[in-house]
Amino acid sequence: MAGNSFGQLFRITTFGESHGVAIGVIIDGCPAQLDIDMDFIQSELDKRKPGQSKITTQRKESDTVQILSGVFEGKSTGTPIALLIPNEDQRSKDYGHNVDVYRPSHADYVYDAKYGIRDHRGGGRSSARETAARVAAGAIAKLFLKQQGIEIFAHVTSVGTIEAPNLESNDLSALLNIREENIVRCADPATAHEMIEFIDSVRKDGDTVGGKIGCVIKGCPAGLGEPVFDKLHADLGKAMLSINAVHGFEYGSGFAGSEWRGSQHNDIPQPKAADSKVFKTTTNYAGGILGGISNGMDITFKVAFKPVATIMHNQQTINAAGEAAEIKGKGRHDPCVVPRAVVIVEAMAALVLADQFLRNKVSVV
Repeated sequence: MAGNSFGQLFRITTFGESHGVAIGVIIDGCPAQLDIDMDFIQSELDKRKPGQSKITTQRKESDTVQILSGVFEGKSTGTPIALLIPNEDQRSKDYGHNVDVYRPSHADYVYDAKYGIRDHRGGGRSSARETAARVAAGAIAKLFLKQQGIEIFAHVTSVGTIEAPNLESNDLSALLNIREENIVRCADPATAHEMIEFIDSVRKDGDTVGGKIGCVIKGCPAGLGEPVFDKLHADLGKAMLSINAVHGFEYGSGFAGSEWRGSQHNDIPQPKAADSKVFKTTTNYAGGILGGISNGMDITFKVAFKPVATIMHNQQTINAAGEAAEIKGKGRHDPCVVPRAVVIVEAMAALVLADQFLRNKVSVV
């Protein structure tokens, strides 16, 4: 099946299904002699794994990662890195009710239409279980970017209509500590408490709710991104929209900027300081990207996630023959996907930045 690879120079290919033996990823193009911190990679996977709290799916997966190739004595060798994550807690019987029935707002019908066959057990490749492989690859991309002084931080900015205030701190380590102290992964403790209570009430109703994740990338040098089709924000948008349940992406001022005048929206450059490597602007409505190329300011964007499609209520649908049918959600599902998706957003951003960083090496003689 095509469409399983992402990136040009720092390139990944994921494989596996939700209820198969394992999922995994092959990374091609990772530079040699990068220190591969297995504890860090596992800690990233732990942020995404199911069964973390009362507001996530109760499927129990340790998501213990194994490196099969491309690493020797703790360093990348420059050859393909293969990572494997065994599936441990499949309950395929939970999906016996939808062998021939299409779940509303799932990919069941379109997989049948495209391939004439589908894996009804959790959706197969269309399952968000596949994103664990991306997180593993993204962790290695983060290790590479850290060497370049680039940091990525994401957190839950809204659940339903509950909105967190804008971040005030530039200390990402402090924000990370706050985020990881609550199960919804919001960097504002008061809002986090409200979000958790709301998600839990939705879960008890047998329903689901959507939300947004905000992300900031600090330390990105000016010059990353291509001027026409592979603009940096276009690559980031494609990366985010490839994540399960994502329905929207905006960067900088986003959709709100369409309501402003140019006199309000223009970011005014400041005189360059003698010890600075980049120009600064008084505002950052551009989100750190001009003409598709990073300008040295913080890169900022938001990602909107729809409500999880599986709900614990009876719904009208159709079967494979096109006849009317009824279905009710079974199994273990997230009432809100955004708490576990924070690290997925970071991983995809890291993969884009690592790829664009390497591509930029050939831009100047």
